[in-house]
Amino acid sequence: MRHSRIGLPDNTKMTAIALLQKALVDTLDLRLAVKQAHWTVKGSDFQQLHELFDSFVEPLDDEVDTIAERISILGGVPDGRAVTVGTGSKLEAYPLEGGAGKSHLEWLADRFAALGDHIREAIDQADDAGDADTADIFTGTSRFLDKSLWFIEAHLPAAEA
Repeated sequence: MRHSRIGLPDNTKMTAIALLQKALVDTLDLRLAVKQAHWTVKGSDFQQLHELFDSFVEPLDDEVDTIAERISILGGVPDGRAVTVGTGSKLEAYPLEGGAGKSHLEWLADRFAALGDHIREAIDQADDAGDADTADIFTGTSRFLDKSLWFIEAHLPAAEA
């Protein structure tokens, strides 16, 4: 860990860096899943879902950047390499095959919800470690994930959402 004059104990920084790294890997994986859905969605609702899925990419890029920069700020080295994402993500692997819009909506809803759960746990862990700023970053990410999940679930029949 690189020395920083940020007034947090080293163990707090190390805990936050570890939490942020996990979030970075999973958020990058979700971003790739969204692009996979964007590229492979089929069906009569293709255009609407193609655009919906793409609307999540830039905000996910912003979340990734914020998370990675916080790792650097705290003296860590963010690892967003493909090999790290491929071996380290806790999200279920996204199906390769294209499919009907409903399938992609369900697949993405599951992944947005799972990452949202992980991030909410990280909020509490960062707060317990004494890093309110990292907890705040996770809170913002949580809000984005919840809102995105709401958009996705709005396209699913109520009984299945």
